[in-house]
Parts: sequence; C-alpha cells; structure tokens
Amino acid sequence: MTKKVNIGIVQMSCTDNTEDNFNKATQKIREAASQGAQIICLQELFKSLYFCDVEDHKNFELAEAIPGPSTNALSNLAGELGVVIIASLFEKRAHGLYHNTTAVLDADGSYLGKYRKMHIPDDPGYYEKFYFTPGDAVSGETEDTSDPVGYRTFDTKFAKIGVLICWDQWYPEAARITSLMGAEILFYPTAIGWDTEETDPVINEEQYNAWQTIQRSHAIANGVYVVSVNRVGQEAEQQFWGGSFIANPHGRLLYLAPHEEEVVHTHEIDLQKLDHYRTTWPFFRDRRIDSYKPILKRYIDN
Repeated sequence: MTKKVNIGIVQMSCTDNTEDNFNKATQKIREAASQGAQIICLQELFKSLYFCDVEDHKNFELAEAIPGPSTNALSNLAGELGVVIIASLFEKRAHGLYHNTTAVLDADGSYLGKYRKMHIPDDPGYYEKFYFTPGDAVSGETEDTSDPVGYRTFDTKFAKIGVLICWDQWYPEAARITSLMGAEILFYPTAIGWDTEETDPVINEEQYNAWQTIQRSHAIANGVYVVSVNRVGQEAEQQFWGGSFIANPHGRLLYLAPHEEEVVHTHEIDLQKLDHYRTTWPFFRDRRIDSYKPILKRYIDN
C-alpha cells in the first residue's frame, strides 16, 4: 500500500516591496502546482524583508489580521489549484499584540487555522522579542480554530501536518508534542542565515550543519517527515543560507536546495512508510512518560 504525497517548497529572496513579494510567491506556488505539488510551503515572513534585524516601530505597519487579505487571496489560490498552502505571516491580533504566525489553507480553499510561533529569539540581527508575543502556552486545539493555543496539527486533504516556525526548530519538545498530536509531516518555515561580517568558513559551516542536523534528528526521534523551507539573498547584515530540505523519518535527505539560488521543488513522499519506520525504531513505544516530570523545570539544581 502507498499513500503518496507531493511536497512543494518555495525558497526565494525578498525585497522591500510586499506586493512584489506576494506576487512572486503566488507565481511560485503556481509553478509548484504545475510540477504536481499537493502541499506547498513558503518560507518564514515571505511577504517582506526579514525586518527583525532592527527594532523599529514602523515595521509594525507590516502586520495584518489572520484571517485577512493575504489568507483570503491564498485561500482562493489554494482552491483554484487544489493544493494546500502553508503561509507564514506577521499577525496583528489586537492593538499592541502581534505574533509570528503561519496560516494553513486547504486544497478546497478553506482556512484550516493558524499556528503562532512559540519560541521567540532575541539575538543580534534577530530581535524578534521586540515584535512578537509567543503563542499561548496551553497545548491542544480549541473549538475556535481562528484563535488557537499551543502546538497544533492540521487535517489537510493530503496529510495530517504540523507546523513549527524557525526558532522552534531547535526545541525537541515542540517537535515531539506536535508529532504526538498525530502529525505525519513537520513543516518549518524559516529565516536564518550567516552574519556577513563572519569570515571564518568553519563557523559558517558549523552553524548550517547544526541547523540541518537538529531538524533531521526530529524526523528520526518522532518517525515523521521534516520539511524545512528557508529564504535566500542578502538582507542587511545577514546572508540567508537557503539550504531548504526534505528529510525522511530516518533523517535521510530526500532533497537539498542550494545556498544561494531561488528554488521551486516538488518531491514525492510515501506516508504509508511511517508505520515501518515507527515499528523498526519504536521510540514512541519505549517512552518513559513516568520519568519526564523534570523537563517541566527551567533548570535542575543538584
């Protein structure tokens, strides 16, 4: 038996013109659909430059309601093409309350809901705490899918998927919880790159390899496919490193994008094989949930 799904990824560069970026993304969604893609994932904050490199109140003007104009347009596109679209947007929830949010549009054009980024970084060039409130901490879905809390899965036409966003990818807890909620594929819309002032190639290589390795480990530990979609191009002091990839549940790379080129790529995966992976290495079976209470502590003092 097979349950094959075609995954489409859109790795692209952005400018300071949000309309141009949105139009480019929709064109590339159409290109992926023409290749046979059924679930198409865009990179983190695809409508704009990665504005979190500075703390500037003017950037709040980029935010929008979700659902709203962008999700409405993408819903129409999803319904027209018969594809699932995963779209990362800057959400204005209320005055003074903003989120880094990903919306999921199903293949019939319906809005399935959204996930709000839970882990918010604050590092040089990534001042996200200035802009984003973390997603609410209670896990599970609410009756009102327009205002979810915690980690989520989405029952799309083609697969049950989980969505996590960029900095979430460094946390095994996020991947594990989303997988335990039934996700067959974990999608990571991402914006990450090298500091243009860093001249040591070893440091740059180590950073990229760490980024890829941690996500491939989530695929292995949870018996799921992982799809990570990054941006490319230089913005301010960051050279976004692209390198988008698809990994199978043993962490093997099924596809790896280049570092500097825009890419639209479609790759077939077989969800029926998940049972094989999870019975061969039965990590879920052997979990010792009775021993994990210490993970709820910030730090354990000996």
